[in-house]
Amino acid sequence: MSVSSVKRKIYSKTMMLIMLTCIGITLSLVVFLISYILIKSLPNFSWQLLSSSPSYLDDSIGVLPDILNTVYLIAGTLIFVLPIGVGAAIYLNEYAKSKTTVKCIEYAIETLAGIPSIIYGLIGMLIFCQLFSLKTSILAGSLTLMIMNLPIIIRTTQESLKTVPESFREGSFGLGADRWYMIRTVVLPCCIDGILTGCILTCGRILGESAALLFTAGFAHTLNGVIEGMTSAGATLTVALYVYAKEQGEFEVAVVIAGILILLSLIINITATVLARKVRK
Repeated sequence: MSVSSVKRKIYSKTMMLIMLTCIGITLSLVVFLISYILIKSLPNFSWQLLSSSPSYLDDSIGVLPDILNTVYLIAGTLIFVLPIGVGAAIYLNEYAKSKTTVKCIEYAIETLAGIPSIIYGLIGMLIFCQLFSLKTSILAGSLTLMIMNLPIIIRTTQESLKTVPESFREGSFGLGADRWYMIRTVVLPCCIDGILTGCILTCGRILGESAALLFTAGFAHTLNGVIEGMTSAGATLTVALYVYAKEQGEFEVAVVIAGILILLSLIINITATVLARKVRK
């Protein structure tokens, strides 16, 4: 065996060892964080805490309004961001002819993704809460998060559209289909995984957002229905975690909320994976 082949083998094994070490560190951190939070939160879990709203009369704490507000916010944001984001990605990938226009739009999208969330919150408060008279509400928070998450949906959908083979489009045109029919029946079904990935990333960012929501959604712990809940102020789980931990010193409740957020993230990921498999079939 030559010296060069021995060096290549040593180099290959060394790089493989480094990559495996990085994977091990990453997995260890994820497992440690999830395990630590769940272990700390499980002793404080109770049905009364999860199924009731806070009351200042009997000095009780409940997180049911915060859970419902989080669900309302996720649903409202996805309703707004999915059509706009997917539509913009389809235009950039399938309709836009000028490369200069596409580059300008993509640069604007990248710039939008780099703006701090606190600035989104300030803009959302000035535009949606004051200019559009939505006041502090879940709806105003949903519209603010829609703008924040547009780059995620657009980029993931755009990358998925690029993975669809060009022969699929040419075959559709050869059979007499127009462009929109081809996109609707051939291209979009092939890239549904990418769209669902964008939804998962969007849900993750919504679950973890607090700064923008403090300006736009507020931090009320009131139990409301869907319509009333969307048009009134309400604290999400992340905002409630901040309030209980930082303002009130209720660290046990904050750890429980952290555990609920982790469980919600797992549920969303599992649900999206199952849906992707069913759609693919």
